[in-house]
Amino acid sequence: MTTFFIISFWICLALLFYAYVGYGILLYILIKLKRLLGIDKPKPFNEDYLPPVTLLVAAYNEADFIEEKIHNSLAIDYPKDKLKFLFITDGSDDGTPDIVARYPEIKLMHQPPRAGKIAAVHRAMPHVDTPITIYTDANTYLNKDVVRKMVRHYEDPRVGAVAGEKRIRSKSADSASGAGEGLYWKYESTLKKWDSELYSVVGAAGELFSIRTELHEEIPTDTVIEDFYTTMRIAQKGYRVRYEPEAYATEGPSASVKEELKRKVRIAAGGIQAIVRLAPLLNIFKYGILTFQYVSHRVLRWTLAPVALFWLMVSNIVLAAQGLPFYQFTLLAQIAFYLAALMGYLLEKKQLKVKAFFVPYYFFIMNYACYAGFLRYVKGSQSVLWERAKRG
Repeated sequence: MTTFFIISFWICLALLFYAYVGYGILLYILIKLKRLLGIDKPKPFNEDYLPPVTLLVAAYNEADFIEEKIHNSLAIDYPKDKLKFLFITDGSDDGTPDIVARYPEIKLMHQPPRAGKIAAVHRAMPHVDTPITIYTDANTYLNKDVVRKMVRHYEDPRVGAVAGEKRIRSKSADSASGAGEGLYWKYESTLKKWDSELYSVVGAAGELFSIRTELHEEIPTDTVIEDFYTTMRIAQKGYRVRYEPEAYATEGPSASVKEELKRKVRIAAGGIQAIVRLAPLLNIFKYGILTFQYVSHRVLRWTLAPVALFWLMVSNIVLAAQGLPFYQFTLLAQIAFYLAALMGYLLEKKQLKVKAFFVPYYFFIMNYACYAGFLRYVKGSQSVLWERAKRG
């Protein structure tokens, strides 16, 4: 039995290292080799390539943000005759449609029933007559040249979608949510940049992404994370999903880790749903490098990594109880990590500049969300309607 727990311990440790750190290291090495060998060297962008674009915003009860969003959208630097705005406000009863209606530059689509974002987008897409569609959330703010930076990728016929960068506004003294969320998205942005350079981004964030309009398909209306599923379906068809860090959407951090947990649980439930529905993508013999990226960057984090985190502790306790010095040391290290996470919980919302406790707390919450999300998926209790997290 000792051998079993030793093997279990090292497999779990290796899996966790690879899922959260090792894949990033391997990616970096692969793209360095790719550059050195001159494989698939990118061509310079043609900045004069300016196709017609529709900016689509699906908003539900966003009266507090929508006017700022409109002003932000209208300030985008792109030829006015080539940029259209389409806002969908289905179900909104807080005055959001009335605010949008004040602006003749924006096409408003509204109906009283709320059927969810996917249904709203499906209703709107037949009205989009531009080759490129950009999706963005109502509570995020875009940089002025966001459209120019995204569309330049589409001159390459292999590109089917472009993911923008999500940025979290942060202050010098953030709460646990701000510290953890901001660091997480910086790391994610780096991985997406390298994923894109190697072959393709594995899923875009709904805050900002774009597609070739002709590739839009009506996905199941109960899809939980439609942004991820939509872009992975495009990749599955053989197109590449590029990453453009110079096109970014900025939003505030979640007001608290409790609020951020709402998002994480939903995303985890949606991740399990997506893995089931995208099961063919697990076939590396058919999809090759895309499968490698998909499993390494997404599947492991949503499935095996949380299990490995739990079993690492169990196997470590068993081995330490047998008086093995090395495993007693690693157990102390694990305990110290979880104590730091607990301290992060206790200090949440405190205005402290030292974030050493907040990052372990955020990491713990992310993995806890995977368990909670899995249970929601199994029970079928995850609603397609967003339970919006409060922003700081």
